[in-house]
Amino acid sequence: MNPDTENSEGKEIFAFDGFRLDASRRVFTDENGESLPIMPKAFEILLHLVRRAGEVVEKEELLAAVWPDTIVEENNLTQNISALRRLLGEKHRENRFISTIPGRGYKFVAQVTEVAGQRADEVTGVPQDVGDDDTRDAPRDELPKGRFKPIYAAIAGLVILVTFVAYNWPFGWTGENTTPIRSVAVLPFTITDPNPETEYLSDGIAESVINSLSRLNELRVISRNSTFRFRDTQVDSAAIGKQLGVEAIVTGEIRQVGEEIVINVRLIRTRDDAQIWGNQYIKRPVDLILIQGEIAQAVAQNLKLRLSQTDSRMLGKKETENPEAWELYHRGRFHVFKLTPDEVEKGLKYFREAIEIDPNYSLAYTGIGDAYRSLTLSVEMPPREYLGLSRAALLKAIELDESLSEGHSGLGMTYFWGDWEWNQAERRYIRALELNPNNAMAHLFYAHLHSNLGRHDEALARVKISRELDPVFPFGNALEGQFLLHAGRVDEALDRLEKTIEVAPNFWMPYLFSSAAYIEKADYENAVRAARRASELSPAQTTSLAFEAFALAKAERRGEAEAILNMLLKRSAERFVPPYHIALVYHGLGDDDRTFLWLNKGFELRDPKMTFLKVDPKWKELRGDPRYMALLQQMNFE
Repeated sequence: MNPDTENSEGKEIFAFDGFRLDASRRVFTDENGESLPIMPKAFEILLHLVRRAGEVVEKEELLAAVWPDTIVEENNLTQNISALRRLLGEKHRENRFISTIPGRGYKFVAQVTEVAGQRADEVTGVPQDVGDDDTRDAPRDELPKGRFKPIYAAIAGLVILVTFVAYNWPFGWTGENTTPIRSVAVLPFTITDPNPETEYLSDGIAESVINSLSRLNELRVISRNSTFRFRDTQVDSAAIGKQLGVEAIVTGEIRQVGEEIVINVRLIRTRDDAQIWGNQYIKRPVDLILIQGEIAQAVAQNLKLRLSQTDSRMLGKKETENPEAWELYHRGRFHVFKLTPDEVEKGLKYFREAIEIDPNYSLAYTGIGDAYRSLTLSVEMPPREYLGLSRAALLKAIELDESLSEGHSGLGMTYFWGDWEWNQAERRYIRALELNPNNAMAHLFYAHLHSNLGRHDEALARVKISRELDPVFPFGNALEGQFLLHAGRVDEALDRLEKTIEVAPNFWMPYLFSSAAYIEKADYENAVRAARRASELSPAQTTSLAFEAFALAKAERRGEAEAILNMLLKRSAERFVPPYHIALVYHGLGDDDRTFLWLNKGFELRDPKMTFLKVDPKWKELRGDPRYMALLQQMNFE
């Protein structure tokens, strides 16, 4: 027991927001006087914080006070703080009681009153005795002696055993897991004392483990696009498991100690927050390329999966043999996923440097191919040049490693957007999924191919699989809304898009597709409003301007529509603007000749947006026009 606790024996009771904390009797009660279930270490932490209410209590102080003379990991403290927040009924980031002070520790922020001279049961009215009728009213010194000694001894022994296992076992082992677990999510690892030189490790190690585990056919592995949305959150494992639909999660913490990197990893069962396995890895930076294979092997074994020799070999497959190239690649990924042109260019620089060191690094070529395609689609760089660079890089990636699922799916996307080679794209998606059934992006863009070819049932079935692997990925959920719209299910599309906006209110795509859906309902006011919001959130793209102008024209606000058209025409003289967008505005204004003039320019320039010509309902009035049918045939749609 801590000295502070010993000095408080007798009358130290704290009250806050209806709760009572009795230091001497180790009792914690709610506003109804009900005793709350609280583990001993959690009680010690709460007591320490309450005694110092209003002050910042450093993590080191809490660790020393609660685990004296014992070396424990900081995660033990974090897990107990999370448990206390749940017990106190705190919602995510509410901080009504315990506030996290980044880089330092915690502060108890609720108003605390010390209740002197009363026990918790006297303050709240909890009955003091709950014995049988023949002993309930007897004075305490007349209770039958020895009657409960065996029971007390058994309970005491059990408490000691449980407390030891829960708090002193190095990694919180909770018992043998015998039933195979077939779904898992790897969260981004947290970094103690992060700095720009180590930030990439959080994503890099977690993503490498995801890639390794994804190769197992009998395991469903959630994509990084969904799991990384839980970065720096205080959501408990049960809530994460429910949102992602998984039975287990992998978490980790990284810290640098001198010249070594210390990585603590845990596998947690989501239904009861029980830790199945945990381990600590101490590596030099040059050895980090080995870590994903070791972690993936250990996770798979503790999920009780039956691994074939091929499975074990695939789990241990290294991305590269060169640690510096591995670091550069994951630095590149870190920047590319920030999704701004400057950051994507930084990512490309790192990918190129990785290839200079290891010319056979296939994943780095895949990164280059994906980055160039991203620049074409998100900020409308010239498609012939940028998609050509994308294609060359992805072909090189597959040449180096034909078993690379990401290379095949990336090449399928480039064939789809830039070459309009529908059969080639489909073959690449199928091959990608043969190699890795957990490749969520391959499922998503295979669905995209089905949708743009008019195979709507196949598209919606395939995107459902993608959503199971990527349940909270706003990009995928927004695309599902678009697929529903193109399938003629407008109300369902709006419902999916509204739910996506709730999850990601600052993501532009669901607003864009909502604008298109409102156009189909002839709700032009909401269509304009949604398109303008998309433009605010993503000013580099012009799709939302085209949708806004189309809606304005249909609403007979020709002057406003023509103003946007003139702006697009002026911009197109200075840089690439998708001709498809200009054609769409002319179509809204009823100028069919100029509509087809710009659609033909789109065909000549290989405008990626031409891939929507067959299914976008805004073209329905032209579907009887021979010029429209000729374009569909030229694009191999018919």
